[in-house]
Amino acid sequence: MHRSDDAKPRETLSRRSFLTFGLGAAAATATTLATSPVEAAVRALPERGLHLYNVHTGETLKTVYWSQGRYLTKSLVQINRFLRDHRSGDVAQMDPRLLDLMLAVHKKFSGKGAIHIISGYRSPASNALLVSQTDGVAHNSLHMAGKAVDIRIPGQSCNIVGRAAKSLRAGGVGTYPSSNFVHIDTGRVRSW
Repeated sequence: MHRSDDAKPRETLSRRSFLTFGLGAAAATATTLATSPVEAAVRALPERGLHLYNVHTGETLKTVYWSQGRYLTKSLVQINRFLRDHRSGDVAQMDPRLLDLMLAVHKKFSGKGAIHIISGYRSPASNALLVSQTDGVAHNSLHMAGKAVDIRIPGQSCNIVGRAAKSLRAGGVGTYPSSNFVHIDTGRVRSW
């Protein structure tokens, strides 16, 4: 009887070890699968840069934001300012993964010319205003967290840009053909 009591804890430990290993492997695989399409699109680039045009302010920015294996602080500050809330002027820190996502989408269309920015960061006040005026604006939009942008790629239809963004499986993609823009974000993978 004493032996069977000893056997149970060993079996439990063995199962626990197996489950821990299995969960760790599953998490690593899920992380790799979730980020691999964007990473694959930008990994081989010696530098990562964006050419942006803000349709509301008329400003243009062309900058390298990643080089020699790291994000460049000065460029990130420039991009944060460029993607500011055009209504209030408020600036927020944008998710660097969002920049990689924009670059990966743009590369699918040769990466030439500027990405047109319809909306980057949105202050809570600006978001509340849009919620009150427009259908389809989320109350807790990822724009307010610096994790979303609404873009246009000149010469490409919204539906085609939306399909390209969805193929990357890197976050949310909303296609708005009547307003001629595509929403991309670094939240969970979903589309509308």
